[in-house]
Amino acid sequence: MTASSPHTSPRPTLLGLFLIFSRIGLTSFGGGLSGWLLREFVQDRGWISEEDFLNGLAISQALPGINVKNMAIWIGHRLFGWRGAALAVAGVLVPPAFVIVVLGSVVGALILHPLTQVLIAGAAAAATGLSLSMGVVTARRVRRQGLPLLLMAATFLAIGILRLPLVWVVLIGGSLSVFCEYVAIRRGAR
Repeated sequence: MTASSPHTSPRPTLLGLFLIFSRIGLTSFGGGLSGWLLREFVQDRGWISEEDFLNGLAISQALPGINVKNMAIWIGHRLFGWRGAALAVAGVLVPPAFVIVVLGSVVGALILHPLTQVLIAGAAAAATGLSLSMGVVTARRVRRQGLPLLLMAATFLAIGILRLPLVWVVLIGGSLSVFCEYVAIRRGAR
């Protein structure tokens, strides 16, 4: 079947909607979910037009909260009203929450085992290494000029040494950085 051919999928059902969102919730990590939702509901099943999907995606991204949850509400409501919205959200949240509780119980039971400690220490080391790698890459991209280096050093000092609240450091440092860059651009230095 080509992308432009008509869809012959069966009509949507509440159970089908719940199962699709359950599968997405159980097998998804990180971003890219909007692409998966597009494929499931627009391309493979033809339950929603591409234009409607993109409108719903724009609304979901503009609203507060998690985009996939917002999309579940929108798609569920679009297909079945409030019952569809409730089942879609339940599908995307409840099965993964159940798995997390079960995994948490298993990890809790095994936490004192020496191998578990080694695995957790290894995961922590890998996460630290990834963060350090990102920091090095970012530091290499900083222009070798006084003000950007000063802002970078001040951010490190504020968060790493003084332990100031991250929110305030980002708000103040980010605003100062944007303002300084704006002034430099207006002067024609960039």
